[in-house]
Amino acid sequence: MARRILIRGATLLSMDEAVGDLPTGDILVEGDRIAAIAPALAADDAEVVDATGRICVPGFVNAHMHTWQTGLRSLAADWTLLEYFRWVHAGLATRFTPDDIAIATLVGALGQIDAGTTTLVDWCHNNPTPAHTDAAVEALAESGIRAAFFHGSPKPDPQPGQPHFSEVPHPRAEVDRLRRGRFSSTDGLMTLGLAILGPHYSTLEVARADFRLAREFGLVASMHQGGGAPKTPGGWERLIEDGLVGPGINVVHGNDLSDELFSRLVDLGASFCVTPENEMTQGHGFPVTGRLLKRGAAPCVGVDLESVLAGDMMGVARIALGMQRALDNAESRRESGAIPATSTVRVRQALAWITIEGARMLGLDHRIGSLAPGKQADLTLIDARALHLQPVHDPVATVVMQAGRGDVEAVMIAGRFRKQNKTLDAPGIETKLARLAASGARIVDELGLNRSAA
Repeated sequence: MARRILIRGATLLSMDEAVGDLPTGDILVEGDRIAAIAPALAADDAEVVDATGRICVPGFVNAHMHTWQTGLRSLAADWTLLEYFRWVHAGLATRFTPDDIAIATLVGALGQIDAGTTTLVDWCHNNPTPAHTDAAVEALAESGIRAAFFHGSPKPDPQPGQPHFSEVPHPRAEVDRLRRGRFSSTDGLMTLGLAILGPHYSTLEVARADFRLAREFGLVASMHQGGGAPKTPGGWERLIEDGLVGPGINVVHGNDLSDELFSRLVDLGASFCVTPENEMTQGHGFPVTGRLLKRGAAPCVGVDLESVLAGDMMGVARIALGMQRALDNAESRRESGAIPATSTVRVRQALAWITIEGARMLGLDHRIGSLAPGKQADLTLIDARALHLQPVHDPVATVVMQAGRGDVEAVMIAGRFRKQNKTLDAPGIETKLARLAASGARIVDELGLNRSAA
């Protein structure tokens, strides 16, 4: 018989229109799924978890993170995008062994669970060999997180006689190998996507091949857009003419897209992922959050780089919300001389960006992203009894505007607690952290780089 867990007495923010919010409610979990949600449930044979004074939300979805950079935390905090390309892709990345990828991905994924994330989109683009890829995949599996592994490709400077990375199609044989192996099923904790170059970073021929490859395998194709001049001017227009742009195409950043092209991509069903803090820090431009909202769409949100900033999704949502409100307020002042009569973006929208919108981007909103009977039991409990969170007048605002990593009391993924009583289920974490520190130090030392030198 499947294990039954009754989470009792929480304030429930389901992010599901049919379920709604419950000031006080119970969730019955059977096996890996939510069996029932109601103001009060009876389940005499279930293990009871007292959630009085806690806020229960869907597990956060981190829609874009390069987890392999965990061992480089804080190193790139002062770098612009140009410095990042120089020091990371053309330098540090080339020093990673499969073991380096493994420990960085493992600790990075555990850190996400600790901060309330249940689904991590691991945009892995430092995998020069299948061994690097497998190390990342196995580390994600070991962590216990729900992971969308977006298989990418490295971007070093070419050696003499080698083509530039922009001229190299995504490796079909590797995608096929992964599909036949760890990712042969689409129903498990781990799913596969493609982290492709896209028309901004590749030739048109490569972009076409990569878009077709994703469509052939039925995978989300995610790509960076922005940062310098495009490799293929007019590439998006050509891909649209070819009928290759639609649902399943995910644009990361997109700050520099013209309004006309931006509207075409939204109308065709492409999704957008904003990484607001990193975009503003490194020079991408202002996040496209408001541009999406004006067109009746919404972003998913990601951390992007822990080599630059913190990996807390509540903090990222808060920055995305605050930045868009600031832009809207400034626009209102320019046009009317006054601030808007009310906030242009609500806190509930920001909570959606880090839950159900991330699930929609992945095509998994039927399984995750909200709390409803029949969905996977992915949820996060926020301890709202803390000094800095009391009193709670609006639980949505408490989560988005005031809570942080330290307030995450419990995290359940597919019906299993991966964090409970503010304790992460990570045996041997001190050893893992020591391995991570040694890995990061060696990589930096091999390149002869330190922060003061950069």
